[in-house]
Amino acid sequence: MTKLLKITPQRWLIILSLLIITPLGILSKYYSGLGEKWVHDYSGAILYDFFWCLLIFFIIPNRQAITRITLGVFSATCALEFLQLWQTPLLAPIRASLIGKFILGTTFVWWDFLYYAIGSVLGWLWLRQISQFRKLIR
Repeated sequence: MTKLLKITPQRWLIILSLLIITPLGILSKYYSGLGEKWVHDYSGAILYDFFWCLLIFFIIPNRQAITRITLGVFSATCALEFLQLWQTPLLAPIRASLIGKFILGTTFVWWDFLYYAIGSVLGWLWLRQISQFRKLIR
């Protein structure tokens, strides 16, 4: 089996993390209860960055790449946030779909940058823990 496709214990931990983070991110848009506005508006941004850090680390499971992965994810999500300022007929139907809303978003909000940073920092910390896990099982 090629190295890219080999499911190592580290990758199993990434898959488990993705199986937890993904539904949490989706459900954050439907949550009702204490802190509902914050959960709807901002917790998803944290989980969004965290998700992309995990997904890219699954593809590139290299401890030396962790910082570059998280900085790249943060940069990309910031670029997508700025893209929300650009309302074009081309992007409108994409943003109207559920997947488009989740990936591209619909409105520009300055506060999202803080939560993207938090998500990337948490992603960085968790990826480092996952990479340490590999050492523990050897």
